Amino acid sequence: QVQLAESGGGSAQAGGSLRLSCELSGYTSSGYCMGWFRQAPGKEREGVASVNSAGSITYADSVKGRFTISKDNAKNTLHLQMNSLKPEDTAMYYCAAGLACYIVFSSYTYGGQGTQVTVSS
Repeated sequence: QVQLAESGGGSAQAGGSLRLSCELSGYTSSGYCMGWFRQAPGKEREGVASVNSAGSITYADSVKGRFTISKDNAKNTLHLQMNSLKPEDTAMYYCAAGLACYIVFSSYTYGGQGTQVTVSS
């Protein structure tokens, strides 16, 4: 059974950093596209970044230059390094995995339960 487990969320000051991790169990991450989504209160869930099985990476415009996604296939783990955090980055962050990269979270085959990130000004 494939499962995703996020960790690393928490609180940070504006301008600070946090590092999220997502551990994939039950399958090898090298065969999947994996991505991060986030959902702020009252807003739709949006894509943040993704990396496909070939290593091609995509970022949302709002996080380009600040966030870095990486996938450690040896450890079946996806990371999201978040620097220069802004209050508008406050959201629940979700990890997703699937055979292809999608814009919509629900299109992915597997999704995590989320980890909260709160950025104060």
